[in-house]
Amino acid sequence: MIGLPRGLSVYLFDEPVDMRKSFNTLSALVEQQMKQVVTAGDLFLFVSRNRKRSKVLYFDGTGLCLFCKRLEKGQFHAPWKMRRKEMTLSELALFVEGSEALFASLSPPLLRHADLASKFSDTSSNKTC
Repeated sequence: MIGLPRGLSVYLFDEPVDMRKSFNTLSALVEQQMKQVVTAGDLFLFVSRNRKRSKVLYFDGTGLCLFCKRLEKGQFHAPWKMRRKEMTLSELALFVEGSEALFASLSPPLLRHADLASKFSDTSSNKTC
């Protein structure tokens, strides 16, 4: 994946998806079933029932992008069998490569601006120089 900023989350759709679906239908799944905003810039992972195909939908700031992969050997992990419904970009790269390491927790949770703002806003007002 080219040019993706580091602070993005990857959300896993927790049901098998018909890989004939394209931009509009996948966007509707994101907004209606996942209750996410597709234009927020995060990535959304979809996997077919036989787990041979996957798609990643994301908004790059100017339009929707769709990354597709079909495996010739093996299968993707089933997101609907995973406990977690979110992963990092590094974990997505491993997923797309078919890595078995995804069942271990590889990365600490992603820190968001809101997490840091609440931590530092209380302490910065009480400190004097």
